[in-house]
Amino acid sequence: MRWIVVDGIDGSGKSTHARWIKDLYERKGCKVLLRIHPSDGFLGKVARGGLEGRGRAMRTVATIFFILDVLSSVRKLRRDRAEYDVVIFVRYLMATAYLPDRFVQTGYDFFAKVLPVPRRLLLIDVRPENALERILQREHRKEMFEDLGSLNRTRGKVLRLARPPWRVLDNNVAEEDARKALISVLEDWDAQRPED
Repeated sequence: MRWIVVDGIDGSGKSTHARWIKDLYERKGCKVLLRIHPSDGFLGKVARGGLEGRGRAMRTVATIFFILDVLSSVRKLRRDRAEYDVVIFVRYLMATAYLPDRFVQTGYDFFAKVLPVPRRLLLIDVRPENALERILQREHRKEMFEDLGSLNRTRGKVLRLARPPWRVLDNNVAEEDARKALISVLEDWDAQRPED
């Protein structure tokens, strides 16, 4: 089974890239599971509700339920892994970049030790101005971290955390170039390790 994590700041294009990955592998005949966090399940909905709120209490609710949502996905992955050729998680370890600065590295290191971490880690990078433009075009309520200042701060934290084996893709380019870069990364991973 290939397990791929797609991460990045809000509005970076994580879900779009994950869907491209899903389509590419399905065209090759693979059975693919795509899990986007927060999910559409109960835990994910509570996490999203917290993200759409304001203040410390809502931030705490969002954090706790996001973690529970991810843990639920990991549990399901362990149970169902034999059913799929490819599993894609959108938002996983880099969610720690939304923690206050003093907890970011410690939080990342903690979760990287207690959670299973795949070898295929993909960070979608984008300038905060481009991310905000995409966010404003969506049809959902703005979340607490979806303003230019928060996006700038979070991007800085994410880029500090994105050490190898993370692969960083620049999504400030035309869609065709972004797809080509993604295909190149996937081909490289598959050549090195057809399955993880």
